[in-house]
Amino acid sequence: MQKHFLSISLVLLAINAYSLPAPSTLNEREKRLNAPTPTPTPRQQILQTPQAPQTRSSIPRQQAPQTRTATIPTTKAVAPQGPRPSTTVVIDAGHGGHDRGGIAGQRVDEKTMNLDVAQRLKAVLQSYGYRVVMTRDSDVFIPLGTRVAIANSYRDAIFVCVHFNATPRRSASGIETYFYSSQSLPLASAIHYYVAGGAPSANRGVRRRGFYVLRRTTIPSVLVECGFLTNPAEAQYALSSAYRQKLALEIAHGIQNRASVSRIAGATRIVSSSSSSALEPETVPLQPFIDQTHYRDPDLARSKHRRGSKSSSKSTSSKRKKSSDSDSDSDSPKKSSTKKKKSTRAKTED
Repeated sequence: MQKHFLSISLVLLAINAYSLPAPSTLNEREKRLNAPTPTPTPRQQILQTPQAPQTRSSIPRQQAPQTRTATIPTTKAVAPQGPRPSTTVVIDAGHGGHDRGGIAGQRVDEKTMNLDVAQRLKAVLQSYGYRVVMTRDSDVFIPLGTRVAIANSYRDAIFVCVHFNATPRRSASGIETYFYSSQSLPLASAIHYYVAGGAPSANRGVRRRGFYVLRRTTIPSVLVECGFLTNPAEAQYALSSAYRQKLALEIAHGIQNRASVSRIAGATRIVSSSSSSALEPETVPLQPFIDQTHYRDPDLARSKHRRGSKSSSKSTSSKRKKSSDSDSDSDSPKKSSTKKKKSTRAKTED
């Protein structure tokens, strides 16, 4: 009995030994299997987070081309408006130093007015982007040869001489523009078109004449007579800084639009539309001109005829313009020798 009881107890112990750990191990497995069950939720969040920048990045991609298309037309519209200068402008302020200009007894100094307009013209052209060279920038005397040498030292350049006119006849008035070579006619036409059209003075036209600074330069060259300082009304205009600024602007307009001169001759405009510094893109008519290389000014000839005496004619001719910028009209030895004997520095309408 005892043996039988012992065997039964051993069997029961064996059963308990094998059956007890099973539920504990099953519970651990269940805990291990149940523990990671909440992990799918962060995985879904991780998968959703990259989708957000995809939707955000798609928005700027649609906006980016809209911004580019808005900026492209603005740059195209602004570019043609700006001036594109391709030359150097050599500005020659007439007279200077001991050479006062004008005629004896003249109240307003020509050299002072010339320099002021030239300096204003320099500022305007520089604001447009041009390279500007001054033959003189102060009250000094510069010989004719030096002025011409300065102009000829620049290949891609134009030469603009700034002057005011004078004559013993106080009633003479108006704007004149001189040139000599055929390559200078478009530049003279453009400058005269704007200056004569913008000034309240009369239009005396474009004239061809062999002044030294025009005849000896190898680049397009003009000489602008901005009015008669011996005329009371025009002298009063010249004393106004606003008028001198307007003259500078009109000359600058002519320089800027010289390439748009057409080959059809036309009259000078009557009303100026250049009240501001903005340039006008328009077609400038080629101006008719008076050739004064072989004969005198008709107006001056008529005034001599009225005097009716040789002595009066000689006294008037002795008061011809003989200055640092217009002392010779031709290469004739006879004329040059005669002018060397003259002592009176004078300036007439031609």
